[in-house]
Amino acid sequence: MSVKPEKVSELFDFRRSARAVLDIEKQAIDGLYQYLDEAFERACEMVLRCGGKIVVTGMGKSGHIGNKIAATLASTGTPAFFLHPGEASHGDLGMISAGDLIIAISNSGESDEILALLPVLKRRGIPLICMTGNPASTMAKEANVHLCIKVEKEACPLGLAPTSSTTATLVMGDALAVALLEARGFTADDFALSHPGGSLGKRLLLRVGDLMHSGEQLPKVGIDATISQALLEVSRKGLGMTAVVDDQGLLAGLFTDGDLRRILDLQVDIHHTPISRVMTVNCVTVGPEMMAAEAVKLMETRKINGLLVVDGERHPLGAFNMHDLLKAGVI
Repeated sequence: MSVKPEKVSELFDFRRSARAVLDIEKQAIDGLYQYLDEAFERACEMVLRCGGKIVVTGMGKSGHIGNKIAATLASTGTPAFFLHPGEASHGDLGMISAGDLIIAISNSGESDEILALLPVLKRRGIPLICMTGNPASTMAKEANVHLCIKVEKEACPLGLAPTSSTTATLVMGDALAVALLEARGFTADDFALSHPGGSLGKRLLLRVGDLMHSGEQLPKVGIDATISQALLEVSRKGLGMTAVVDDQGLLAGLFTDGDLRRILDLQVDIHHTPISRVMTVNCVTVGPEMMAAEAVKLMETRKINGLLVVDGERHPLGAFNMHDLLKAGVI
């Protein structure tokens, strides 16, 4: 009586199969170097000169890759969107305006849906960049610039499922987008402006003044207050600290939870000792225009949990702590 294996992996080597895929796709990427030629430079020049939008189109798997390429272009300073070629033939060609540029993707270069669009695009004078794996294809011949993405073989052992070819297309699209990004002088700040909801946008756009507690939420006591009065303010505002101000309303010092632990060890009379005796005089402060990401670095370097925000004359404007930065998604 035969014994059935508990796991399929006892009969089939999944890891070997996966390694073979990676090897084949790495070879496909290496093969792209030969296609970073004058045609690639002309394509970059065309996109940089384009006064309109970049319209990326492709059918099937090429369409999925094209959608991602369009998104990458758009997020790196090149206005772009994806247009489904099938829908384009039924009215969506109206989305293309004079001054736009088409990037059409097809591994065979003979996609019927894209070929059907070419006469209209030619008639309207829309420039065409084609990415195909066949330099002799109809799309390659009709293009103003042809970017070759030919691969030796697909990673699929049947040679049917687009695998290496789609990887090569995606990488060529990334190469195009990044080359354009660098040529435009696109910066991290520019990137953040198109990603305000992402973590990068929050790190690069959010300023201390956007997240600080101000007004009635700012913990603050006068310099004549006792330690117990300061503790009440710390507890009431919930930031683990309070600003101490002089008679002119200028920052005189800072008192924190950490200071409390230190004075308790010294058995200080908290009900009668003035806060000026135990406060930190030369405390670290920041201005409201400081980037929140810079504040995080400062707090980590100085090993502090909170900061006071002051103006140029050292009037306290607000306060915040690590919890506020975490809640805002900066860290």
